[in-house]
Amino acid sequence: MSAHDYRVTLEYLGGKHAGSELHAPLQFEAGNHDDLFDIIAHVQASGLADPDEAAALALGLKLFGEVLLKHRKDPLFAELQPVFGEFIGAFKQRIRDTQEGKAGPLA
Repeated sequence: MSAHDYRVTLEYLGGKHAGSELHAPLQFEAGNHDDLFDIIAHVQASGLADPDEAAALALGLKLFGEVLLKHRKDPLFAELQPVFGEFIGAFKQRIRDTQEGKAGPLA
């Protein structure tokens, strides 16, 4: 069991090619060492992006990062470790800069 366990639900709402009946909702469980609700709220509060995009970005990064960490010795993921670490550092700095008024939202 992780520090925090979650159930993620994905529902298809439709689009230009199909209605919502195309896909049944998908649910899966995932663990994370961080409180994802706190992180999502922090990224949303930064004003880096609109609230939905900020939530998607934060959640996607955290879910991917946890899988990357779990499989860090697998050659497929090993090459991403340094680059992902640099990106996360830059992302956190951008959040801080946005909150301090030193940077604007995503272009």
